[in-house]
Amino acid sequence: LQSHITTFQNCLTSLEKCAKPIIAVLHGYCYGLGIDLSLCADVRIAHPATRFSVKEIDIGLAADVGTLSRLGKATGNLSWVKDVCLTAREFGAEEALARGFISDVVGGEGGKEGVVKRAVEWAELVVGKSPVAVQGTKELLNWSRDRSVEDGLRYTAVWNGAMLQTGDMAAAMRASGGRKKARFEKL
Repeated sequence: LQSHITTFQNCLTSLEKCAKPIIAVLHGYCYGLGIDLSLCADVRIAHPATRFSVKEIDIGLAADVGTLSRLGKATGNLSWVKDVCLTAREFGAEEALARGFISDVVGGEGGKEGVVKRAVEWAELVVGKSPVAVQGTKELLNWSRDRSVEDGLRYTAVWNGAMLQTGDMAAAMRASGGRKKARFEKL
């Protein structure tokens, strides 16, 4: 059984390790596995009516595929994490935003489509950036999350020393000076 749990954990972790940014669009009910999956995303955007709950304790088990390991790191508030994990209480998008679990709440008349539209806008903004810089930033943020500032700075220096050898920085600088859209090489 433990090997099945580990395999499932690794499946979700593969989303977190994906070199490309992952966006979670949350609408309706986001319970249990929905929270596990969304915590592997880089950005989480929710509709105001979205309801969340870490329900595993209500069915007699500890959340086993990522919530207990990731939610505290995502929010920086272990007391709140213990509250929602130990009680399985439902919470809304505004509370999730206030605690840092999600990065945006998008409502209004658009419904689910409005949340998807916001996610697409975010993706379009990021896709215009240097792929080297985007993937490097994601790698450095994820790597540094569980390490000291000193280790993060050292890894960043090594990473950027290699990445500065690409043409992306020069292309970005030329574009910003001339108000043109930068053109980057594909990775």
